[in-house]
Amino acid sequence: MGTITTKDGTEIFYKDWGTGQPIVFHHGWPLSADDWDNQMMFFLNQGYRVIAHDRRGHGRSSQTATGNEMDTYAADVAELTDALDLKDAVHIGHSTGGGEVARYVARAKKGRVAKAVLVSAVPPIMLKTENNPGGLPLEVFDGFRAALVANRAQFYVDVPAGPFYGFNRPGAKVYQGVIDNWWRQGMIGGAKAHYDCIKAFSETDFTEDLKAIDVPVLVLHGDDDQIVPYADAAPLTVKLLKNGTLKTYPGFPHGMLTTHADVINPDILAFVRS
Repeated sequence: MGTITTKDGTEIFYKDWGTGQPIVFHHGWPLSADDWDNQMMFFLNQGYRVIAHDRRGHGRSSQTATGNEMDTYAADVAELTDALDLKDAVHIGHSTGGGEVARYVARAKKGRVAKAVLVSAVPPIMLKTENNPGGLPLEVFDGFRAALVANRAQFYVDVPAGPFYGFNRPGAKVYQGVIDNWWRQGMIGGAKAHYDCIKAFSETDFTEDLKAIDVPVLVLHGDDDQIVPYADAAPLTVKLLKNGTLKTYPGFPHGMLTTHADVINPDILAFVRS
């Protein structure tokens, strides 16, 4: 584990375990590298070098007041991959992290990236617009911002206890430790950065990024995703990619990397090895 300092003086925390082909994990909002513990252990045991960072303003990285948008997030990743001299890496992003992956991979230096995986990811764009009539209205994200400002601690219980993991569905097996761990990761980060990041994940249009990506991309999404609705995300993303493969999971929630790691991890491994 270590940190790098970016050009604007932000400290980015990261974990770096093992040797072999690097796999870089990009977490969702408002979490941290810790959200990837299961996948990092799984791929480490398969002989890969596993790396995960805390996005600026999240986790153990600097609680920045500025730069909490996708261009800077991607630039931070570029500085990290340069510092670690990662070559032929596989970049895996969940939710907001999927947007970060799309923007970084589209701009990455030649030889840095071999493949990418987008899991329950926000591209092409979440917000409802003239060009994206199936998106979510701005009022939804205004509600997120209002809840964060009013009582961030309670909001960060309500999200994982309800829609994030599908724990609000009839018959769902609820894991209190998973809810508590989501809350713990969220509360470590900075309120200002998390507030700004809502705009970053909801209003950023990744259409041109997806079109520019040349490497193979695996797109994984559950069709019961209550955070990033399936129909306006994964199928549209795959249509924009030059070399994209879509895998849909019936009934799986947004946080399926946690609730269904036993299914998702082997599917990602097969793609990485293919």
